[in-house]
Amino acid sequence: MSTSKTLERLNTIANHLEPTAKKDKALEKSEWKDIIHEIRRRQRQNRTANANDRGYIRQKTTGKLWVRERIDRLVDQNSFYELGSVAGRTKYAKQDTDEKDEYTPANFIAGKAKMNQRPIIVAADDFTIRGGHADGAVWGKSLYAEQLARSLKIPMVRLIDGSSGGGSVTLALDKGSTMLPPLIGMHDMIASLSEIPVVAAALGPAVGLGAARATLTHFSVIPQNIGSLFAAGPPIVANATFETVTKESLGGALIHTANGSIDNLAVDEDDCFAQVRQFLSYLPANTHQLPSRINNENDDPNRCDDELISIIPRRRQRSYQVRDILIRVMDQGSWFEIGARWGDGAVCGLARLNGYPVGIISFDGSKQGNVLTTASCQKFRRHIDLCDVFGIPILNFADYAGFSVGTQAEREATIRHGSTLTAALYQCDIPYFTVVLRKVFGVAGAAFVDNRIPNMRVAWPSGDWGSLPLEGGIYAAYKRELDAAGDKKQELYDNIMAKFEAVRSPVRTAEAFDIELIDPRHTRPILCEWVQMIYDHILPVRLEKVKVNGPRVVYRP
Repeated sequence: MSTSKTLERLNTIANHLEPTAKKDKALEKSEWKDIIHEIRRRQRQNRTANANDRGYIRQKTTGKLWVRERIDRLVDQNSFYELGSVAGRTKYAKQDTDEKDEYTPANFIAGKAKMNQRPIIVAADDFTIRGGHADGAVWGKSLYAEQLARSLKIPMVRLIDGSSGGGSVTLALDKGSTMLPPLIGMHDMIASLSEIPVVAAALGPAVGLGAARATLTHFSVIPQNIGSLFAAGPPIVANATFETVTKESLGGALIHTANGSIDNLAVDEDDCFAQVRQFLSYLPANTHQLPSRINNENDDPNRCDDELISIIPRRRQRSYQVRDILIRVMDQGSWFEIGARWGDGAVCGLARLNGYPVGIISFDGSKQGNVLTTASCQKFRRHIDLCDVFGIPILNFADYAGFSVGTQAEREATIRHGSTLTAALYQCDIPYFTVVLRKVFGVAGAAFVDNRIPNMRVAWPSGDWGSLPLEGGIYAAYKRELDAAGDKKQELYDNIMAKFEAVRSPVRTAEAFDIELIDPRHTRPILCEWVQMIYDHILPVRLEKVKVNGPRVVYRP
């Protein structure tokens, strides 16, 4: 949409929301018409785009949408009701009159709206006013928005395009003193994480408090070309560390989606809004509700895909694409990956089965040799906590060779983070079902497939498990014999391996009633039946306990 057409649309919306006094005969007769006229005048000023404003021009020349364009594109049409619509900074000519010298709107906009016909609170920074500094926001608006979302028990959506919480250091000169830095509203922001969905889009520089608002969330997204995030901007970094950096090289979108600070990368702002809408579609409005099922008439729960029977190669050294499995088993078009650019092969996301929301954890078999690093443990733990807080059943498509080993793994405290992940798996009480695709080895593998009583799990014929992978385990168990074999070391190794191949068969494990083997094509029907039973019988009981006892889980992002 062209700039002129966008301005025309926004100004039409502003006029529609605040009709002129000429059309209101009752108002003209009222003794309060002067105040109402002033309210409407300010509302029109705040909601009307000014193409000549320097801040607006700067916003557009950097390829960014204006704050009200963002809200317009994010929420359902004409559903936004603004809160604090005339809040701002005003300098009055005389203290005892209403004559004013200057009025600057708050650079923080908040209100109630609907997204996919569901109520939300949306809060958006306006970078065109004071560069989005929080000192220009009228801080009560931000605090009220966070408290209102928590009180109404509806999702909180933050559109972040702002700077640090304290604003410019020049404020100390205006005030005549410095202050101990406060974190106003932080209690509600953190408490909300265990009660309602909180999401954020970093649509410009998110600095200081802005960075905290972006990361204290259940889901965050950033557009590649305009979003950035850092604790302090380039000028402060240059003074503190003597580094010469740009916003992009310091904390650009590619940096923070690769380290997990921000979950997802988007191509542009509209893609951000689409991802926010999709993420929230899987979640309930709060922890006192069940996730909503959608109509699924176009995808048969009993659908079987013949490609699944040969998607994993017989040769164990050959990799496969686990996402190909997920999209074939889940409802068509429902797979939504979270954090695809970080986690060293960990695969996490949300999807639907027969219309019911489910959480997914798995591993990308083409990366990292299927071993869990510190980053993959952190990513899995965070996703498990998300599902646990909002009562979303977890499906585990298992292929885990164990925790990573070696000097790098020890320096990164992998076992500490692995133990934290194991605790999360055992402490969460949401329903959990495992489909073993290939490897399950060691403590890491055991934690993923043996954390419930009884364990709900099945395996494909490609399953391969044990205390250690045979390839490495043989070298450890037969080290003396292999070292003594000299030139015949490989021959001896192959002979030993051949003896183990028979007992390695997953059929032997099934005979011992340790696992149920299935035809891979039957995975979807089995999971659809399980998920429906969970939503019919287990989750309602769990929800009643939450209503009586309060949130069981404290969510830590």
